[in-house]
Amino acid sequence: MKKLTLVLTTLLMILVLAACGSAEETTSNENTNSEGNGVFKVGLEAGYPPFNWTQQDDSNGAVKINGTSEYAGGYDVEIAKRVAEALGKELVIVKTDWEGLLPALQTNIIDGIVAGMSPTEERKKAIDFSDNYYTSEFVIVTKANGDYADAKTLADFSGAKITSQLNTTNYEVIDQIPGVQKQQGMNDFTAMRVALSSGVIDGYVAERPEAISSTAAIPDFTFVELEDGFEIDEADAAIAIGLRKGDENLEKINEALANISEEERQELMDAAIKNQPAAK
Repeated sequence: MKKLTLVLTTLLMILVLAACGSAEETTSNENTNSEGNGVFKVGLEAGYPPFNWTQQDDSNGAVKINGTSEYAGGYDVEIAKRVAEALGKELVIVKTDWEGLLPALQTNIIDGIVAGMSPTEERKKAIDFSDNYYTSEFVIVTKANGDYADAKTLADFSGAKITSQLNTTNYEVIDQIPGVQKQQGMNDFTAMRVALSSGVIDGYVAERPEAISSTAAIPDFTFVELEDGFEIDEADAAIAIGLRKGDENLEKINEALANISEEERQELMDAAIKNQPAAK
């Protein structure tokens, strides 16, 4: 009985020590995967030029996309690089579909969204945002030789088949066009360009940089800067970095953005429009 008791006691001690070791290992892994591990994981579509796109090499400052042999370039990438540098961290790009960006942030797959995202009141209920790093306006991209190329007002697009990216302000404002034939929202702007080229739609609502990008890439396109324009909140025309609620790096990120002058921001956007793969 004494021998049996000794054996059982020894086994119990081994199990306790193993459990402690496992707990320490788990804690160590959690610390490794936390924001303090020296990387800044940024989520973006890599499919929304000139803000972000996918290319096959590191030319023009592109950054390798995590887990692939491809690279991401564009205005958002340049902003993310400056923020990561200010944080003293390595930038890691995680290519993520638009619909997956908020869930990826909330589940710690990424540390920030730098993807041309507007800090709307609805989104602010779920995540925090940095100060704005770009402000634009909404325009309508259409065929250069189409029925709406000479349009000047929202009313001039009455009867037109118009779309934009699903679950964005761009898509919501289509309702302001009198008599519009609002089409199903699309996942990305590449799909919209194809739809417009093939005549499936008559136009799509975009931010001005995307419109400049698309018309530079496709000579058959033009864009209309509306005389009356869409009625939107200031936040709808702005772009900011999405962060988890209470992110401790918010102040540092805002400081990094404040150090990027308006002149440099415009230079970065001009370079992004010029360097986008589709424009070459």
